Amino acid sequence: MDTVLRSRSASVTIGREQPFCVIGERINPTGRKAFAEELRAGDLSTVTVDALAQVKAGANMLDVNAGIPLVDESELLKSMLRTVQDAVDAPICIDSSVIEALEAGLSVYEGRALVNSVTAEDERLEEILPLVVKYDAAVIGLANDETGIPETPEKRLECARKIVSVANDYGIKTEDVIIDPLAMTVGADTEAVTTTLATISLLRDELGVNMCLGASNVSFGLPQRHVLNAGFLPMAIAAGLTSAIMSTAEVCVNSVRASDLLLGHDPWGTSWIAAHRARVAAEKAATTA
Repeated sequence: MDTVLRSRSASVTIGREQPFCVIGERINPTGRKAFAEELRAGDLSTVTVDALAQVKAGANMLDVNAGIPLVDESELLKSMLRTVQDAVDAPICIDSSVIEALEAGLSVYEGRALVNSVTAEDERLEEILPLVVKYDAAVIGLANDETGIPETPEKRLECARKIVSVANDYGIKTEDVIIDPLAMTVGADTEAVTTTLATISLLRDELGVNMCLGASNVSFGLPQRHVLNAGFLPMAIAAGLTSAIMSTAEVCVNSVRASDLLLGHDPWGTSWIAAHRARVAAEKAATTA
């Protein structure tokens, strides 16, 4: 069961037998005060820099979020999407909680986007799923509802099942509904990660869906966040996670690509060896320049 996303001329396939899909998290003003001020002033230069850097670091897709107060999010998101598309040829995850902004973004995107996101709340399903159909997109479904974030894997499965069922009613194929099993910070709840891992396994076994989550959430508020994220990702991938909105720090990307090789998603280590040779060549060029 594969999900195919496209940019202008490139594509990425998310699936259980596919290499893990790294979705770069960086183009998001949340927690980035200077970046938010640049965007508010109409300066999109950092958007270009971040897009290029993340793809160079190994991102297969890019998440783009324009959520800052006191701006026209629809217009800003459109401008950011155009900027990213001009900078790199990678599929995009359009990230907004504002319906009007999502539609504005989808209207200018050249390709097949991933919409981030919908919950199991009836109102959100009724608002967002018609947009997914209209623009032939795929969608991330958060495994929560109007009661909040479920504490148990079984309740998260229930929410996910509802999202998939309603999406199917709209004519959206199951493979185009990517479920988010919800990653929470282990700094606030020592059982948070084990609950997420149990949810991933349950979703894999009961629904067979592709999955995506915000991997960096697990380390929020803790030191050496990249190390924690890099430790979490292989466990999640082994449980059935197929993509993540995540940091493209070298330690994180390397942990993912090592998992691809060790789990048989990089036959004969072709990609791992090619990446190694490219690094060696780049280091050699840098020392002789």
